[in-house]
Amino acid sequence: MLIDMLIINLFYLLFFCFSFKQATSDHYAIGLKILNQLVSEMNQPNTGLPSTHHRRVACSFRDQSLYQIFQISLTSLRQLKNDVAMRLQELALSLSLKCLSFDFVGTSIDESSEEFGTVQIPSSWRPVLEDPSTLQIFFDYYAIATSPLSKEALECLVRLASVRRSLFSNDAARSKFLAHLMTLTKEILQTGQGLTDHDNYHEYCRLLGRFRVNYQLSELVNVDGYGDWIRLVAEFTIKSLQSWQWASSSVYYLLGLWSRLVTSVPYLKGDAPSLLDEFVPKITEGFITSRFNSVQAGFPDDLSDNPLDNVELLQDQLDCFPYLCRFQYESSGLYIMNMMEPILRTYTERARVQTTDGNELSVIEAKLAWIVHIIAAILKIKQSTGSSAELQEVLDAELSARVLQLINVSDSGLHSQRYGELSKQRLDRAILIFFQHFRKSYVGDQAVHSSKQLYARLSELLGLHDHLVLLNVIVGKIATNLKCYTESEEVIDHTLNLFLELASGYMTGKLLLKLDAIKFIVANHTRECFPFLEEYRCSRSRTTFYYTIGWLIFMDDSPVKFKSSMEPLSQVFISLESTHDSMFRTDAVKYALIGLMRDLRGIAMATNSRRTYGLLFDWLYPAHLPLLLKGISHWADTPEVTTPMLKFMAEFVLNKAQRLTFDSSSPNGILLFREVSKLIVAYGTRILALPNAADIYAYKYKGIWICLTILSRALVGNYVNFGVFGLYGDRALADALDIALKMTLSIPLADILAFRKLTRAYFAFLEVMFSSHIVFLLNLDTNTFMHIVGSLESGLKGLDTNISSQCASAVDNLAAFYFNNITMGEAPTLPAALNLARHIVDCPNLFPEILKTLFEIVLFEDCGNQWSLSRPMLSLILLSDQIFSDLKAQILSSQPLDQHQRLSLCFDKLMADVTQSLDSKNRDRFTQNLAVFRHEFRVK
Repeated sequence: MLIDMLIINLFYLLFFCFSFKQATSDHYAIGLKILNQLVSEMNQPNTGLPSTHHRRVACSFRDQSLYQIFQISLTSLRQLKNDVAMRLQELALSLSLKCLSFDFVGTSIDESSEEFGTVQIPSSWRPVLEDPSTLQIFFDYYAIATSPLSKEALECLVRLASVRRSLFSNDAARSKFLAHLMTLTKEILQTGQGLTDHDNYHEYCRLLGRFRVNYQLSELVNVDGYGDWIRLVAEFTIKSLQSWQWASSSVYYLLGLWSRLVTSVPYLKGDAPSLLDEFVPKITEGFITSRFNSVQAGFPDDLSDNPLDNVELLQDQLDCFPYLCRFQYESSGLYIMNMMEPILRTYTERARVQTTDGNELSVIEAKLAWIVHIIAAILKIKQSTGSSAELQEVLDAELSARVLQLINVSDSGLHSQRYGELSKQRLDRAILIFFQHFRKSYVGDQAVHSSKQLYARLSELLGLHDHLVLLNVIVGKIATNLKCYTESEEVIDHTLNLFLELASGYMTGKLLLKLDAIKFIVANHTRECFPFLEEYRCSRSRTTFYYTIGWLIFMDDSPVKFKSSMEPLSQVFISLESTHDSMFRTDAVKYALIGLMRDLRGIAMATNSRRTYGLLFDWLYPAHLPLLLKGISHWADTPEVTTPMLKFMAEFVLNKAQRLTFDSSSPNGILLFREVSKLIVAYGTRILALPNAADIYAYKYKGIWICLTILSRALVGNYVNFGVFGLYGDRALADALDIALKMTLSIPLADILAFRKLTRAYFAFLEVMFSSHIVFLLNLDTNTFMHIVGSLESGLKGLDTNISSQCASAVDNLAAFYFNNITMGEAPTLPAALNLARHIVDCPNLFPEILKTLFEIVLFEDCGNQWSLSRPMLSLILLSDQIFSDLKAQILSSQPLDQHQRLSLCFDKLMADVTQSLDSKNRDRFTQNLAVFRHEFRVK
């Protein structure tokens, strides 16, 4: 109501300013500024209010006031059209844009993204949207204004072009709106007005891109003047492609428009021609030519400037292009081949000479990289409209054959000496992308059976008659890259990712084992064969390499093959184990340890069954695991060494897919935990004794959170009976828990919450502790215990739903322990129960404060884990009637007096049919009641 009155008063103020032509522009500006600020705050709050409260207010504002404000903005624009006061025009236009950009349905659209969805304008806005003058006023402002006003006018038009279909009263009204939009955009194309400004140009391309997003091709072709419009858009697109330096970021929207148009052709009904056959081939050729021109013009060798260096972004930009190519595939495919052949011929000739111009080769390699990326993008979608499936396969084979010919040339002669050149690396990354897309479309039994035409044509051209032969080519290129690249992390990583894709695929993995090249790699994964293993900057890539090696090794159920394959790593173990302590702090040992741990982590990641894990465990224990303890003891102050060691152990103790399942009579689970305990105690005692460094996260916190992860995974792995340790006086469990607690207490809670990975590891550890080892926590002194439980409350208030659920589980276990042993029990006799009772006596507000926090989250926040939060709520409510009564009184006192009776009834319903029990049925009943309670409580 207050907002409505404010708007009405502002409206009268603005009307007064216009009517009396007095010097009230300042007052008018103030009114527009207030409305601008109001809409901004309602759309994207800058307040501390809970998001649920704000959304409720925003919805009310949208329904009752936003339409009035939009009308004010339109009235202002019309009145100010001929006004010389640009400041007022800018404020009015900005207000219109804010209204049209409002988050109407609460989806929180990210305006920084390249595209947004349909604008869900309410039906009450229909009259003003169907009024032709609404579109016209923004076009008028575009025509008379300069940037940034003209850009804002176009932004308003982009949103108007994106309004939902159902907003219009009927198809005729929608068609009229579309016709008007096309007429006005055509006028801009005819005159070119304002398009020399880059911001205007970019926004205009976005406007054109919305035509196919929001309208069907059948609607467009039936508009009078469609032929002229599509011709002008085609000319504009071709000109934009030619101006690649200036328009590169805007062309994306134009290509998106054309790709969507051609994919709609099969659904086009009626006799009206689309004219796409005439224009799409020209646009396709224009795009390819523009890429070549960009190479000829030259880019500086800077990763931020050359588009070939950002492979992921490049592939996103090329996503639209395959549909254009395949629309008239015969002509576009022939054009690509004609463009590629002379360049490939020149490249082949240069391979045979002893020396040549390096700049010339760089340009050739850049052109080849572009064309390989384009062919890869085409192969990413197997078939599209335009040509028959058989013909498209033949053309795919023709294009693929030329890339495969290029591969033979690029690693021969003079070119085999250019692996250090950026242009050569860009070309090889393009080839790897080509292999990825080709594999997905044409490798595998099913793909071969459905792609006979492709392999028949490849057989004629290159003798590649099936996918096994082609896989051999791919593996050959992978092996070449791994042998020849020692300094390019990007090429190595991309090569290894392709290798992993092949090895982990069910069909391709089986096929790889038949290849001699794969047998050689599995048996000879040494530094001599693959020099990148010796390069420290590529050490992170070793994990992926050995993950892939592990996949291939474990496909065969052969202990003999496993041991023979591990021979290169065994030699490294033997060398390090025989190194005297006095020589263990050398660089040679340091880098050997780092590499070995990364290799072992890769192998461990590949074990996905009891059988394969058993092979690795028996190989490592007891012979080789002591090396980890020795490494930690000597290198605890060097995170470069300790991090790979700890990460390997974190993977080794993870019981994924139930791989850590030992025989019932086997002591291996207990023995493994002993090794874990030794490692954590050795690291923890040393790291706590070291002074803090400038980068404390890298120096200490990272190692600590990995230790917490190791211990958490070992505690929940279900392969150790932890009662054995206490029964036989073994300190392994107690020492591990003790040092883990000391490490967590050494970190301020603010730091724990500041570092995301540390936060996750800490609360996951606490969840495990409160679930399975709560006695250990209850035996702590009161201050330490209260600090830990207090941190759980901080985790509940966090934004991460997973962490909030973990904290809720920990609180539930604590409250359930109190309920079962103190509330419902007779006089507590267990030492742990007595300790808990003492803690609560010393801090009686502990449980009430946590329960209050839980109620505030459920009632006033958009919590996505209500089920998880309901569990500790019931446990805490049942601890004491007084706790719940006091909380109820607090919540009611914070609400309006006239709501007390209704809300009191809501609380009564919350506990309806809920008994003094924590069995699953009673918990489920409370959870259901809570959902109803939350809904009824929030109803105004």
